[in-house]
Amino acid sequence: MEAKTPSAAVNVPLYRKIRLAVVVWMTVVVLAAFSFGGLWLNIPRINMLEHTARNLYFHVPMWFTMMAIAIVSAYHSFRYLQNGHVIRDVRARAAALLAVVFGILGLVTGSVWAHYTWYEGTNIWWNFDPKQSMAAIQVLIYGAYFVLRSALDDPEKRARIAAVYNLFAFVTVPFLLYVLPRQQDSLHPGAEGNPAFSDITHPIMRFVFYPAIIGFIGVFWLLYTQRVRAAQIQQRLDALDEPEL
Repeated sequence: MEAKTPSAAVNVPLYRKIRLAVVVWMTVVVLAAFSFGGLWLNIPRINMLEHTARNLYFHVPMWFTMMAIAIVSAYHSFRYLQNGHVIRDVRARAAALLAVVFGILGLVTGSVWAHYTWYEGTNIWWNFDPKQSMAAIQVLIYGAYFVLRSALDDPEKRARIAAVYNLFAFVTVPFLLYVLPRQQDSLHPGAEGNPAFSDITHPIMRFVFYPAIIGFIGVFWLLYTQRVRAAQIQQRLDALDEPEL
């Protein structure tokens, strides 16, 4: 039977190899994203976007990564409700925190991109565009997960209620980040009346865009693994400090 306390099950040599691979992968992605030389890396001039189109390699992968994180977090919450193993709660919490981090990065990169394209020459950085607003609500929903956890003192009750809430948060992801924004008028590509981004960008950009998605998911995995390991170590230290009965 699996123990109900966290156990360190990280293959450190494998982790280091994957970490090196992710670092090298992301280095190549960043160099390719900002390369102005070499015909195959030079993006075409896109109307209004110009070279800000390179933000496609960062802004959009942030949201793909957040959605992947939401799946990981929800999976472990579901497993916690099934068996009550503490490690599942630890993993769900670590992933949920990173969902907030990548969500905030997605909002920031999106706000900067909007300012230098739609609102260039103005002081506007945020205009409550439907997609912006829905994404902000999504981040707040995951932020509320931690507010909920902090309001409960009993560890088992906290983990159980947080797991239920986390599953609710996960269900909102496709609706807030994809379905609802596409049904409303928006300046974002792919919304009502607007062509999809793939229709207005050159196919050559996909040679960087898809690797960027893979790379950022790899960055998530590294951060996630580190946080889980740190939480496991902290719980072991807490257990040592508990007085013996």
